This record gives sequence, structure tokens and C-alpha cells, in this order.
Amino acid sequence: MPHESPAVDAVARLAELPGIPEQVEAAREACTRLRWHQALRRRIPEAAAESRVRGAVASGELEGASVPVDVVRDIARGASTWSPSPDPVEVTVRGVLAATAETEHVLGVVLTAPLQALARLHTAAANGLVPADALGRPRLAGEKCGELTDLGPAPDAAEVTVRLRSVAEVLLATPRLPVVVAAALVHAELATVRPFVRGNAVVARALDRAVVHAGGLDPTGVAVTEAGHSAQGGAAYLGALTAYGRGDVAGVGLWISHCCSAVVAAAAEGERVADAVLAGRLG
Repeated sequence: MPHESPAVDAVARLAELPGIPEQVEAAREACTRLRWHQALRRRIPEAAAESRVRGAVASGELEGASVPVDVVRDIARGASTWSPSPDPVEVTVRGVLAATAETEHVLGVVLTAPLQALARLHTAAANGLVPADALGRPRLAGEKCGELTDLGPAPDAAEVTVRLRSVAEVLLATPRLPVVVAAALVHAELATVRPFVRGNAVVARALDRAVVHAGGLDPTGVAVTEAGHSAQGGAAYLGALTAYGRGDVAGVGLWISHCCSAVVAAAAEGERVADAVLAGRLG
């Protein structure tokens, strides 16, 4: 067997924590049910596009920015545009929608050139929020991040470099790992490490979506992973991330359990998307 990095070995061990294999299997079964929905025989692109719209809405809500799904859908399909002078809510959702849309375009590189995928997702998420020279790159020495303060202070730039290397190793190894656990780990690492000046949680959720899709857990791209994370509310999502940040087995296990449940909820929302596509009920 090939030698694996400590980060990859950790994912394999975490997948065997008590109760986790059963939850991993439940997530896989939920995505399999979604895959064979009648609407997805011929209309995957339409359903996947709606999934990204609903995912952007859910991710925006986790950022504290709520915009009606009809508004986001019209903007995503080019039937409407943002206000010429957008308020902070619109600015946030604009970045979230751009990052979620970009997940479709990084599928070919997220598991082969993961740092390139991260750069592209951040460039989409933070365009207009940070100076142009800060787009798509990790924080430099002396640059701070004021996001997700409930998780504690963000590590310094030197630690960011090391932790991102581990994230890349896990992504490269994802085809050999339980996808839901790999996606959970890289999602939590980005949120905890906060490698960028701004946009970290948005990028983490976008990366999660891309990994679940590219890794084959949800080959249709119709599961609404962001809605899965928001299903129990923002407090539960942040609480699970905080538990991960403690670094103990119980805390990390709680986060993985949250992510498995999130995939089940994401697939259920994906089925609702497919039902709407089949019935012609999308706006």
C-alpha cells in the first residue's frame, strides 16, 4: 500500500470512529436515492443549476445575508441583475452566488490541483470584498482575519501554509477515502484556519459542494450541501465547527456526524429540487 500523509491517515481513522461508518453509509444511501430520481434521467443540468441557486441562498443565510430564492434564481440565469448600489446583504450574496457557481467549473481540478481550485473559489467569493492582490491567495505574514471569531483567533500565516498543505493532501487522496469524511475535514479546516482575509466560510462550503460532487458521492451535483449544513440552523453549524476546533476526538466526531447528517438533508433537498423540475414548478 502507498504511504499516506498524516492528514490522510487521520481521515481514514476518523471514518472508523464509533457510529460514523453507519452515518457514512446513510449519507451514501441518501445520495444514491437522489441519483435515481426520475427527473435526473434527462434533466440533470436543470436540477443542478437550481441546486446551486438554493445552495447560494442557504450559504448566504449562514453568513447572515438573506435574499429570496426567486431573486437569486433570476440573477443566476441572467434575467435580472444586482442593484447598481448593492447593500451589504446583496454584496455578500453576490459573492456567495459567484462562489457556488464556480463549483461547477472547478470539478476537474478540485481533486487533482486543489490549491488552484481554492484560489478560483476565493477569487469568486471575495471579488469586491478585498483588494485585487488579495484574491485567490492565502494571508501573508501580518495579515489578519476577523471572521468566525467564535472559533478563536485565526492562526498566523506560517501555520496557514502548513495546514493548507494537509488540506491539499486530503483532497488529492479523496478517491481513496470516504468522501463525506474527506469533505467534512477540508470544510472544517478552512473554517478553522481561515486562510484568507475574507470569505473563508463561503469558500469552505463551496469546496464542500465541489468535493461531494467530484468525489462521486453526489455525481449529479443536485444535492444542496449548503442547505444540509443550515438545516439545523446557524447555531448548530457554528457549534459543530467549534467542537471540531477543540481538536479532541469527541469534538471532531461531532463535526463529522453533523456533516453526515447534512449530506442526508442535502440529498432530501435535492429530491425536492428534482420534484420541482419534474413538475415544471421552478420560477
